[in-house]
Amino acid sequence: MKSNRPENSHQAALLRVLRDGPRSRAELADLTADPSASGGFPMIGLPVSGVYPHPGRMSRSKLNSELDRLVGLGLIEPDGLAASRGGRRSGQVRLSRNTRFAGIDIGATSVDVAVTDGELRVLGHVSEPCDIRLGPAHVLDRVLVLAGKLRDQGLFTQLHGAGIGVPGPVSFAEGFPVAPPIMPGWDRYPMREALSQELNCPAMLDNDVNIMALGELHAGVARQVGDFLLLKIGTGIGCGIVVDGKIYRGVSGSAGDIGHMRVDEQGPLCACGNTGCLEAYFGGAALAGQAQTVARSGNSPFLAERLAAAGTLSAEDVAAAAAQGDAAAIQLIRDGGRRVGQVLAGLVSFFNPGLVIIAGGVARLGHVLLAEIRSVVYRRSLPLATGNLPIVLSELEDIAGVVGAARLISDHVYSA
Repeated sequence: MKSNRPENSHQAALLRVLRDGPRSRAELADLTADPSASGGFPMIGLPVSGVYPHPGRMSRSKLNSELDRLVGLGLIEPDGLAASRGGRRSGQVRLSRNTRFAGIDIGATSVDVAVTDGELRVLGHVSEPCDIRLGPAHVLDRVLVLAGKLRDQGLFTQLHGAGIGVPGPVSFAEGFPVAPPIMPGWDRYPMREALSQELNCPAMLDNDVNIMALGELHAGVARQVGDFLLLKIGTGIGCGIVVDGKIYRGVSGSAGDIGHMRVDEQGPLCACGNTGCLEAYFGGAALAGQAQTVARSGNSPFLAERLAAAGTLSAEDVAAAAAQGDAAAIQLIRDGGRRVGQVLAGLVSFFNPGLVIIAGGVARLGHVLLAEIRSVVYRRSLPLATGNLPIVLSELEDIAGVVGAARLISDHVYSA
């Protein structure tokens, strides 16, 4: 398993700059001439992915030497001549067109696999339903089958890295899940090592909420925000925390596990074994259970009809009912949004983010949910923290996780 890596921090930072697209040597020379002139940000209108990875001060000859070395390593390649800036046209460079990353987003009920280029553009994306409770061997097999489909489409012959997200607590340093409440049989399973061996490339494993936050940082609404929270409401509930353009994982990797914050001591039993957790009130399974209760009570003819036809209900059924103006479904969404807002209000007062993004399957309940969350947060948080705080729905939807997983492994590969 051979994967060329940058040899020093200058090269690593240049690769991360080029991840946002081709640049001329003249532009890169401007960027590296005086890092202090722009406070660490590019002076020449380059796009910013979160906090910009400044390569540091370099002479023109040093810069060209590092770029030539990166060409020699096969990590970047010449890309013609840039437009003239009034004199001789500068040579342009870009990440190697052959670079391929796999982004793997393993959810509670589905698996998504994508292949990207070095700039993290999605070249192909496949998914299928998959129950994570069937265990790591089964899920790993499905991941490899989906990756094989993308290989058969001619999207890659060799991967340069694979990023993986799973819906549970992860020891980031060791690359395995730790006692994940909704993933029986996964505790300490060496997922990072197993996929690295199967795909013959470096691999990195993280919590699914963190990889979604990375996806938003790279290609979503948080592209120019250094400090934000991403709240994922799906089968479980979690929070990705981004500080200064980087994921904050805490000492052991469990930061952001807000789904198991207690909101009511007398509340229902949660999958984690405690009672009254936020997730037990408004995770996907909890919402489905509440919808069935409403349907059987006769308070929602729409949900009763869906239940009779399918034998079960989901968050999608609640969304469909709400879209038809079903009062009981709308009330379920508002009740859940109120509880989420109560927890989020405390986080906003504590962390003071520049942006809050609501994502995940249950988040597709849409603007009824968003309005309730906003109302509670703006009412209960400190005015200084919410005076200029956007709370928005994710626009990336299904690709946030796979893009974030590709970003995760590219951060690893593009590091010295």
